[in-house]
Amino acid sequence: MRPRTEAAVALGALVALLILAGALGQRRNSAAEADRRPSTFVTGPYGTRGLAEGLERLHVAVIRSRTSVRRLPRDSSQEGVSILALLDPSVELGQTEVGHVLAWSAASGGGHLLLAGPGAEPVMRCFGFTLDWRAADSVAVGPPAAPHSGHWPRVAGVLAHHSEATVIDSSRRADAGTSTCTVPVLSVAETLLVGPGRRVVALRLTRALDQREITLLADVSLLRNRALRETDAGPFALGLFAGRYDRVIFAEAEHGFAEGGSLAGATLAWSRRSPLGWAGWQLAVVGMLSLLAGAVRFGPVRRVIVRRRRSPLEHVRALATALSAARGHDVAISAMLRGLRRRLNPAARARGEVGPWLAGLATHARTPRARAAVQALEQLTRPGQPASSVLQAANAVEDVWEELSP
Repeated sequence: MRPRTEAAVALGALVALLILAGALGQRRNSAAEADRRPSTFVTGPYGTRGLAEGLERLHVAVIRSRTSVRRLPRDSSQEGVSILALLDPSVELGQTEVGHVLAWSAASGGGHLLLAGPGAEPVMRCFGFTLDWRAADSVAVGPPAAPHSGHWPRVAGVLAHHSEATVIDSSRRADAGTSTCTVPVLSVAETLLVGPGRRVVALRLTRALDQREITLLADVSLLRNRALRETDAGPFALGLFAGRYDRVIFAEAEHGFAEGGSLAGATLAWSRRSPLGWAGWQLAVVGMLSLLAGAVRFGPVRRVIVRRRRSPLEHVRALATALSAARGHDVAISAMLRGLRRRLNPAARARGEVGPWLAGLATHARTPRARAAVQALEQLTRPGQPASSVLQAANAVEDVWEELSP
């Protein structure tokens, strides 16, 4: 593959990856905007991330509890005041969860409660209130002093009081039995927001036994990001916590943000339910099959072609042929003889003509092959030699070197 083709393929792959990343990012943003869970981890218009960040800036400790309400954090040091915020839990609360929430609120290491939305109604019943749910966004709200002042979000329900001292709730299908709780004695009931006809939308109760507060909100829409940004509910929502409590515990496990698992497990689960994950698995299987197919050898083992390097004599012959073609016979022969002289006597710096040196070399030749080679060199050093003399001189130099080399 040519370099230009490789660069074009790499550039095309990069562009495809960028387009895929943009599509996935846009899909994730759309999913976040459509997520209606009132969780502090959701940044869309229906989440409550803005409430948590606003409380942190007001120096209120925010704890995002990702454990079940059965293991709510408790403060045994008795320093500061804590409140647990159950913001319309997405997971239905059974009788066991309701009992744990009430036990946490009544324990020495527990704290106050904020209950909002229909998901928290099982706990609201234990304080003598239920929800009168209406059509979506059909109830206009406002403060008791001036219910029609300001721009407030519309809600979908109001609080309704019932006078039963013992609440028996058997409407939860997930429960093994019925849920029973006793409504505590309340010392104070402060109305925070009202709707048409002075119907209560937000209420703060004070338990007479331990003076702990229970704040009830008919609809969690008052705390969502959109309401805090676009309406007058922002100061009201922050005022429910800031200046009154030191710590706010948001129950995030009831919105599907429970702890546990690993990145590998989450990736595996995503690959099973996503079309892109299935495509990745198919590519992995194809690659594995290709690797297995390439690892199997078909037929006999092929012998490797042995390529030998040229010997020095072959290089000398090639050089002699080149000089012969250039009609540099005498120069070539003289250069080969000087090289032979340097190799035979590397310590001495022999200079001058090679004729006297060849005459002295003949006296040291002891074998007939060496003497014949020296005589051939003496004959070839004479001027007017043919083109084949260069090759003859190269062969004679090699013979002399083999016979006289130390």
